[in-house]
Amino acid sequence: MTTIEFSKELKWGAATASYQIEGAANEDGRSPSIWDTFSHTPGNVKNGDTGDHACNSYHLYKEDVQHLKDLGIDIYRFSISWSRVMPEGTGSLNPAGVAYYRNLITELLKYDIEPMITLYHWDLPQVLQDKGGWENRATIDAFNEYAEAMFKEFGDQVKNWITINEPWCASFLSNFLGIHAPGKKDLQAAVDVSHHLLTAHGKAVQSFRELVPDGEIGYAPNLGWLEPFSPAAEDQDACRRGMLWQKEWFMDPVFKGSYPEELIQIFKEHDAVLHIEEGDLELISQPIDFYGINYYTGSLGRHNDEAGMFQVEEVPLDYRQTDIGWPIYADGFYKALKNLNETYGDVPIYITENGACYNHGVEDGKVNDQERIDYLKQHLTSLHRAIKAGVPIKGYLVWSLLDNFEWAEGYEKRFGIIHINFDTFERTRKESYYWYKNTVENKRFEIT
Repeated sequence: MTTIEFSKELKWGAATASYQIEGAANEDGRSPSIWDTFSHTPGNVKNGDTGDHACNSYHLYKEDVQHLKDLGIDIYRFSISWSRVMPEGTGSLNPAGVAYYRNLITELLKYDIEPMITLYHWDLPQVLQDKGGWENRATIDAFNEYAEAMFKEFGDQVKNWITINEPWCASFLSNFLGIHAPGKKDLQAAVDVSHHLLTAHGKAVQSFRELVPDGEIGYAPNLGWLEPFSPAAEDQDACRRGMLWQKEWFMDPVFKGSYPEELIQIFKEHDAVLHIEEGDLELISQPIDFYGINYYTGSLGRHNDEAGMFQVEEVPLDYRQTDIGWPIYADGFYKALKNLNETYGDVPIYITENGACYNHGVEDGKVNDQERIDYLKQHLTSLHRAIKAGVPIKGYLVWSLLDNFEWAEGYEKRFGIIHINFDTFERTRKESYYWYKNTVENKRFEIT
């Protein structure tokens, strides 16, 4: 038996996102977001599910904060629904929407739980999408107006902020692969959106420095890990290209002030051109206080001429998979964190999302999700290795506090450490909740 022990400085937390948990989609002045439109369009989401009600956290937030308090965590990461607080996308604020987040923040602080706010977790107001959405550079200014309003409203109480969650998903998954809202399949659109998201991030950071000078701000890219199947140069190159798309495209501009030239050329070969205006890269690359990493999975990769524009395919090995079909590759977590530190230096990192999909139900009042506990053990062991290797990890936030609306997967896929009955909204703490609570309390766990 081995004890994995963490320092008292490491912060522990849990994370959620507005459209996935709040519900109350048509209440108190909230206007539709692109996810309302997308989920209400037949064929986009499994079973025709929508986020109209989700976990009903808009009405049950006090109960959810009690679960957080009992969990003993330091940080709760949640996102603000842009269309709830600013229904026209710009202009006047919606008092009821602002009050909801003010009340949530007050409730968290009452129990010494530090709020971490994500400004953009994919739910762009539909009124802005109607004007071109993130393809339109005007949305950069709209985002900054929204961000400044939130800094002014909540910056006195909230000191940890994230600008953009998973820009790869908000650009390529949503506008090239068409899997997420707005559901486009246009490479040029995706390239434009990716750059505009990063520019909006930079502009918001600039505003933050003026409005919340005692706070910290970063962003939260998602990252997997592609390990070459063989030492063959073509496999090595294929995985490098795949990682360029995931990692360097969204991190080099922030930390190096440039996009990877190889990827610019690949996109150009597929008739997509990167449009950069004067001052964009200076804006994007200004210093941030930390960055978040959302890690779930990884795999081995190899070259295949027929496997898309990067000519890389995942190798279907017999790894265990979670119930969403993602391979469990905890060693990739360690390798990714080491690689990030070596590539971008000692910028502090929060693990802003890490968790597993297992679809257990409630039996005799309990949810026995031992597989999720095993997943967390493996990944926290990798995190421990990374910390010992000198990677500056500030905190670890499990995804997710609650089972929720899992985007295009609807309500079938469950990532929470708390089970939600989506008919009654009853919350049931899973065995993973109690395991995580014990780990947070003792700063350690045992592995055999």
